[in-house]
Amino acid sequence: MVIEKIFSAFLENQYPGDPFLQGSREGSEPFEEIEPFKGKTKWNEIEASFLDRHGSALSFFSEAGFRFYLPAYLVADVQERLEIADPLFHLTHGFSEEKVEHQIQGHAFVLRTGKTVFVNPKRYGAVTFYDYARYRLSIFTREESGAIVEYLNHKLRRDALGVEKKRINAALELFWLERAEKAPTVDELKQYIREQEEYIEAVRKGNRM
Repeated sequence: MVIEKIFSAFLENQYPGDPFLQGSREGSEPFEEIEPFKGKTKWNEIEASFLDRHGSALSFFSEAGFRFYLPAYLVADVQERLEIADPLFHLTHGFSEEKVEHQIQGHAFVLRTGKTVFVNPKRYGAVTFYDYARYRLSIFTREESGAIVEYLNHKLRRDALGVEKKRINAALELFWLERAEKAPTVDELKQYIREQEEYIEAVRKGNRM
């Protein structure tokens, strides 16, 4: 059921194109992780072993690349064929918060990760991981978000020890449930694209007259 929902929501997504897969340009790792995906225009034909070898790619994809290849990771994860790649992290990080205390020379440092933590104040000012998560994940349509909700609920059911419960519930409550109800639909995106194409064509014809 979960896999069918993922296929139904994502299968018709168009390949973004080789030049538009890579998001991060910092260092050599993003290029090394994204380069093997070039030319892979059908996400449903990618082997789980390949995805597992390139689990870090989920951090380095452009928004378009992330949207196109995520369902391949979701299906492989539901099938329990991933050992290293962790798509769940990329769908839930930033919505909950955890902290640990680290003692150094008698001084207690509290280290926090998640929702209210700043991404990198020197570069991005007051942007928190919550802000970034909402931006990054807003690429998904209503139908795609619904499939992701199904995946997250599947992960909850499989989490017998409750290890991921806090993260998943926070992500559902703060973002995914609303996204699955109110995000733009596939048809709305298609209509917008058609209108833009009609406008551009009209401008071109007008310039030729």
